Amino acid sequence: MQTVNIKINGRPATVPEGSTILQAAESVGITIPTLCHHPDQKVKGVCRVCLVEIAGQRLLQPACSYPVYTGMEISTVSRSVREARQTMLELILAAHPQDCLQCVRNLNCELQSITRDLNIKDTPFDRQVRTAKGDRSTTSIVRNPDKCINCRRCIDACREVQGIGLLYTQGRGKSTVVQTEMEKDLAEIPCVLCGQCLQACPVGAISEVDETERVWEALENPAKHVVVQTAPAIRVAIGEEFGLPPGSVVTGQLVSALRMLGFDAVFDTDFTADLTIIEEGHEFIDRLTNKGKLPMITSCSPGWIKYIEHRFPGHLDHLSTCKSPQQMFGALAKTYYAKRMGLKAEDIYVVSIMPCTAKKFEAARPEMNASGHRDVDAVLTTRELSRMLKQSGINWSNLPDSAYDDPLGISTGAGVIFGATGGVMEAALRTVYEVVTGCQLSDINFAAVRGMQGIKEADVVVGDLTVKVAVAHGLANARQIMDQIVAGSSPYHFIEIMCCPGGCIGGGGQPIPTTNAIREKRIGATYQADADMTLRQSHHNPAVACLYEEFLKRPLSHTSHELLHTHYQPRK
Repeated sequence: MQTVNIKINGRPATVPEGSTILQAAESVGITIPTLCHHPDQKVKGVCRVCLVEIAGQRLLQPACSYPVYTGMEISTVSRSVREARQTMLELILAAHPQDCLQCVRNLNCELQSITRDLNIKDTPFDRQVRTAKGDRSTTSIVRNPDKCINCRRCIDACREVQGIGLLYTQGRGKSTVVQTEMEKDLAEIPCVLCGQCLQACPVGAISEVDETERVWEALENPAKHVVVQTAPAIRVAIGEEFGLPPGSVVTGQLVSALRMLGFDAVFDTDFTADLTIIEEGHEFIDRLTNKGKLPMITSCSPGWIKYIEHRFPGHLDHLSTCKSPQQMFGALAKTYYAKRMGLKAEDIYVVSIMPCTAKKFEAARPEMNASGHRDVDAVLTTRELSRMLKQSGINWSNLPDSAYDDPLGISTGAGVIFGATGGVMEAALRTVYEVVTGCQLSDINFAAVRGMQGIKEADVVVGDLTVKVAVAHGLANARQIMDQIVAGSSPYHFIEIMCCPGGCIGGGGQPIPTTNAIREKRIGATYQADADMTLRQSHHNPAVACLYEEFLKRPLSHTSHELLHTHYQPRK
């Protein structure tokens, strides 16, 4: 690697050739403030908060886009730099509501942090009151464009990462704001409610629909038996909300915290992730042997389901009919569990803790009422749960480890890896191979479908057949897979698609920030949690076996279809 010699604030530094000034400064421990910059996105250079002074140049330059060269002398602290940055921030603040105490991003807002770091206490510019149209039309996401600072990071997330492109800049000059086409509500356009725009936003212009009060009301209602399920990706992420490093596995503490909140039972979505593998695996085997519709595509990601309903409605028959683990759990909680506990379905209130904003939409789908009542009553994101825990004064660092309740809390490592891209496919292969061949796998790790590569492929020999599988995460990658299917050129038998980059560990409801570097750490923790478990294959879960024996009878039975399977619908 070639390097160049530069000076930053009078200090000599040797940095990689091709670095931007921002990257060079970071490499020597100097922080330059940014707002439009995001480590996983292309350079935009629109906020101008990162201006620096270069010796010999009349104008200040943006550090995020300006490359270094040999002999460059840079100042990040000169009077002109300080004044320019201050002016840029003051102009932004003049058009910002500044309702920090009421904002969901209070104390986790990049604009707030930079304002503090630059010692800005007031703005000399006249306040500009904007009246941009807000949006509370969906069950998942709230948009408040009055808070938009025009950094355009949400535009990149929607267009480049997800390949959808529903957000645009509108207006000119100080009136510029990010909006949808013709200021339509999200419910009127093919938004998949994935929340990746929310994850990219540096302020509170986009947030999740808050359901915490609904859950508090249920917990305080003595007539309700309130149960909670936690998704696989929560255990490797919620610690970040309490100051732990990304990738910290806090499963036992999470269970204790939920008990302290007052839930009557604390269960694990990993249980129904194992159940999903049994049902989905047998569905795949049935399609494979009886010439059913192939390739079969996984159906546990609600953002992906909404995407295919909008964009490829003629190909819905490629989807597995299995509900997601969240919805399977809700259906069983109000039937199987209710019967065991001697309760009525209407007296059970099911709360999900999910890494996903689209799960709120999924829970509200009219198809999801197997017991005659809504399968899942409320969905909290990782962030919402952390707010409830902080509101309760629960000290995370003092929480003991606890185990999930039986029977819907027993799971395997296959359920855990659902949280990472490739995890559903790997879990399915661990079971399908042994069901078809009757032989044990010598190595249950399928490394070919792991990692952050956008599309992963593998050939897996199962008996006399070579099964071709693919894994895609992020909807721009899903689009490539679907284009092959539409063209009739898809070589695959089985495909896993996850809406969000990295899978559920990178969902729109996860702690902010969620960058690719953080996703990698959460994925690593997910596979470590799997490796640490005694049972690592879904068909070895004794509680699932008991469920079939007592209640479902067999995979793909009539009862299974009634409770655990569903259908999807074309959308405009």
